[in-house]
Amino acid sequence: MWGGEELDLDAYLARIGHSGELAPDLATLRSVHRANVETIPFENLDVALGRRIPLDVKSLQAKLVGRRRGGYCYEQNSLLAAALERIGFEVAGRGARNRSRGHADVVTPITHAVLVVTVDGEPWLADAGFGWQGPLEPVPLADGVRVEQDGWVFGVGVEAEGVHVLRALRPEGWTDLYAFAPHTLFPVDFELMNHYSSGHPRSRFLGQVVAHLPGATVRRALVRDGLTSVNVDGSRQERLVDAGQLVATLSEVFGIEPDEEEAAGLLRVHSGEV
Repeated sequence: MWGGEELDLDAYLARIGHSGELAPDLATLRSVHRANVETIPFENLDVALGRRIPLDVKSLQAKLVGRRRGGYCYEQNSLLAAALERIGFEVAGRGARNRSRGHADVVTPITHAVLVVTVDGEPWLADAGFGWQGPLEPVPLADGVRVEQDGWVFGVGVEAEGVHVLRALRPEGWTDLYAFAPHTLFPVDFELMNHYSSGHPRSRFLGQVVAHLPGATVRRALVRDGLTSVNVDGSRQERLVDAGQLVATLSEVFGIEPDEEEAAGLLRVHSGEV
C-alpha cells in the first residue's frame, strides 16, 4: 500500500539515527517515530519555491533521506508509513481538520494527513508531520487518554460520529490540535490533499517560508520572519529573522542546507517578491 518494498530501510534508519532491533511491536513504533520527528524537520521550502511535491517513495527518499531535507505532513507521514510497512506494521491513513489556530466555531478543511498504526490489535496515532506542536511518540487512540512525553502532555477525546481529537495541555489549559474521523485514507487521498496544499491560492504554505522542529526540551518554529522557541515549561522566546539571517537560521536551527539557487528563491519569498 505505502511502497515499503521500494524503501532503502537502512538508509532511512541511518538518516534518523535509529539503531537496534526492529519488529512490528510498540517499542519499535515508539523509537522509530521519535527518531523521525526529532531528526527530519517539518518544512515547506519546495512549496514556497513553487515546485511540484511528489509523494512516491523514491522521490521522498531522495529528498528527505538523500538530500537530508525535510517536508510537510504528506511527505513526512508517507515516508514514515513506508518505513513502518516495511518493518511489518499495519498502517492506515487518516485526514484531519486542523484546530490549532483557535477558531473553534470555524470548520476547517481536511488538509492534515496522519497515520493510524495497529499494534497487538490496538490503534495508535502516528504523526511525524504536524511540526512543532505534534507528539514525539505515538498516542493511543482511546477516549480520555492522557500521555506525557518528556513533559509535553497530549490527550485524546472522542466526539460524535467517532471523531478523534488530539489535544495538547498548555499552561492555559487543554487546546485542540486536530480532529479526524475513522475513515481510512490511501496514498491517492494524500495526493489529492497535497495538490491543494501545494498549489491552491488559499493554502497557508504558499508565499512564506515555514520550518519547524519539535524537540524533547524545546520546540522551534520559523514562520515567515518570526522564529519562536517554546520550552517544555511553557515559556517562549521570539525573534525576527531578517533576509540576511534566513539561510543561516535554516541551517543552524533546523539542519536544512539549501543550495545557492534555492537560497536565492527563498530570499525572494522572504522579502515578499514572490
